[in-house]
Amino acid sequence: MTPERPRGEDAIPQKAARSANPAPAAAVEPSTPRPAQPGPQLYAALDLGTNSCRMLIAQPKGSQFTVVDSFSKSVQLGTGLEASGRLSRSSMSRTIQALRICQKKIEKHGVTRMRLVATEACRRARNSRDFMRQIRRETGLAMEIITPEEEARLAVISCAPLVSPRTEQLLVLDIGGGSTELVWIDLSDVPKNERSRAIMRLHSGFAPKGNHPAARVVDWISVPLGVATLKDQFIDVEDDAARFALMSWFFEENLASFTPYNAENPRKGFQIIGTSGTVTTVAASFLGLRRYDRTKVDGLSMSSDQIDSVIREYLSLGPEGRRTDPRIGRDRHSLIMSGAAILQALMRIWPTDRLSVADRGLREGLLYAQMSADGVLGDGPYR
Repeated sequence: MTPERPRGEDAIPQKAARSANPAPAAAVEPSTPRPAQPGPQLYAALDLGTNSCRMLIAQPKGSQFTVVDSFSKSVQLGTGLEASGRLSRSSMSRTIQALRICQKKIEKHGVTRMRLVATEACRRARNSRDFMRQIRRETGLAMEIITPEEEARLAVISCAPLVSPRTEQLLVLDIGGGSTELVWIDLSDVPKNERSRAIMRLHSGFAPKGNHPAARVVDWISVPLGVATLKDQFIDVEDDAARFALMSWFFEENLASFTPYNAENPRKGFQIIGTSGTVTTVAASFLGLRRYDRTKVDGLSMSSDQIDSVIREYLSLGPEGRRTDPRIGRDRHSLIMSGAAILQALMRIWPTDRLSVADRGLREGLLYAQMSADGVLGDGPYR
């Protein structure tokens, strides 16, 4: 299994003209939307991943947005995909049930501006197009399957508020259920007070546009190994510690074509931002949170030693201990070690001893991109 990137198109600007997949149908509103309620327009963003179905409904407020409603459910859409190449009936049924709840929330709030997207599991499954039609037929929601590049781009812009003004080289990593996206950005030519805005302008593409100081995307990659797919690769290894070591080594092998992997990069001015359930779970475990608190996790800075300490504790707990640990949670205990293997490999490779934790991702990126395109953000639009 190799990362999803065409040969010879490793870096910008060469990638700018590429289209990774046939263009999916554009998202449209539910079939029977209610009239929008008075007040600021509401926006919805739905992310259907390999493991989870998650949605945010929000309204713009200044340069940010305020969440009005949300939904998150583990649907395990990718169960059995590695072996069969198809989405199973049971996983599709679970997903349809979750999407019905999302559709009711969209109608309840009168949302008319939305993007509803699916990622790696639907990119890979042979029956995904049929599934998209089934979703439309049974829920009225029109989903679109986005490319790896757009998924990476949305993860990047969601993290823009967490970028330090001192950052000159930025690595954003998004560990998903079916894939992991890495984006390396050079900000050295952007004035310090413009760096967050320069990243937000990437919503329309990785190639530089306009006359503004540009964030230069050195390289990006989508590795088709996430917490679910990596776990499935090594499910037959019985020893817990050996399985973890093999997963970490195997993931690192899949980074060989990522340009910065073999490059000498300076430690000064380098920042890694991690956005995923794995990263936020490790952060919550480090803080000892028995009840998850986003305000304590989002924006937290963790050292490599602190991350390693949490991972060693996970290994010492074993599968049963992880299953009952309230900091990990019932929905994540079986996937946390594959995610931790990816995270440890990435922290081992690059020249930093700290990770910035982002409790944000594809949904937030979708909201920022829509609001920016509409010019409703306080210091936007980012063009």
